[in-house]
Amino acid sequence: MAGKLVVIEGLDGSGKSTQTQRLEERLSASGLAVKRIKLPNYEDQSSALVQMYLAGRFGSKPEDVNVYAASSFFAVDRFVSYHCYWKEDYLAGKLIVSDRYTTSNAYHQAIKLPKEKWTEYFAWLEDFEYVKIGIPKPDLVVFLDMPVSTGQQLMSARYHGEEIKKDIHEKNTDYLDLCYEAADLACRVLGWRKVSCCEGGRLLPIEAIADRVYDCVSKGITEDA
Repeated sequence: MAGKLVVIEGLDGSGKSTQTQRLEERLSASGLAVKRIKLPNYEDQSSALVQMYLAGRFGSKPEDVNVYAASSFFAVDRFVSYHCYWKEDYLAGKLIVSDRYTTSNAYHQAIKLPKEKWTEYFAWLEDFEYVKIGIPKPDLVVFLDMPVSTGQQLMSARYHGEEIKKDIHEKNTDYLDLCYEAADLACRVLGWRKVSCCEGGRLLPIEAIADRVYDCVSKGITEDA
């Protein structure tokens, strides 16, 4: 019996890696068999086109690479990741916790299309990856809801003020504002669950966010059982 796939999503700087790690630790401590993955897999050559795209090799702006070409770059990396690194664990019944997945494309790439085409793109993306390519569809997607401005501050701190280190997505705030809008639509259309990372205009402590994520996932996987 196949396991379950839980995905942690969020805009750049929202703390996906931190929260994915915290979630893995808490789920494992509760007695579940858990495997954590991170996508794109920059340690594998499968991510070569993704890295070229994000580094601006095909153009300095995200829209220089059309939505379907860019989507295919990331899809290939996910296909390789599944078949080479976690398929066996997933099919053996483990709970896979993923830092990003196909769901990232839903908001990072949809915004290259007119807004009235976003929902249509979501359907295309799910059919392309979950049906035609055949990688697993997530059982639960948790979106870390953080304002773009807050994420930018956290990324700047991460890079110690060296803005040149940001990729073509991270440095483009107009692009990220649209991504936030597309992610909000994806939450409503695709049934993702939002976890707010701020309260009263202030960023919550990491552990407070982790508690919210854990509660959301615990309830989600119980409901689907």
